[in-house]
Amino acid sequence: MTEDKRLFLLDAYALIFRAYYSFISNPRINSKGLNTSAMFGFTNTLWSLLKKENPTHIAVVFDPPGGTFRHEQFTDYKANRDETPEDIRKSVPYIKEIIKAFHIPILEVPGFEADDTIGTLAKKGARAGYTVYMMTPDKD
Repeated sequence: MTEDKRLFLLDAYALIFRAYYSFISNPRINSKGLNTSAMFGFTNTLWSLLKKENPTHIAVVFDPPGGTFRHEQFTDYKANRDETPEDIRKSVPYIKEIIKAFHIPILEVPGFEADDTIGTLAKKGARAGYTVYMMTPDKD
């Protein structure tokens, strides 16, 4: 009997932003005044995925700090994008700790955005016989 190898690759910031903005009209604030909307929403999404899909393999991929090869090639790349909200920046270390508590690998490749890393891993995974699922809104 062969095991169905199912690889799930999650775009961390895409899910974090989605979680944060889904509570924008009614943010989740803890007793210390910390906005936990991104943490709450991300954790719910992750927990739901783990329960419903029961992946055999999974990783959460983050964009690295600083620029990527696209920033070096195109000076205007994402130049008009708004700065990341402070509440999200404060949430990221907590979210990484949550991911670690689930014993899920966190990937961050210097010079490459998460969706580029996910695309590369998806191709390698498919060649290795995995059914690959990418959780990212990016179409490229």
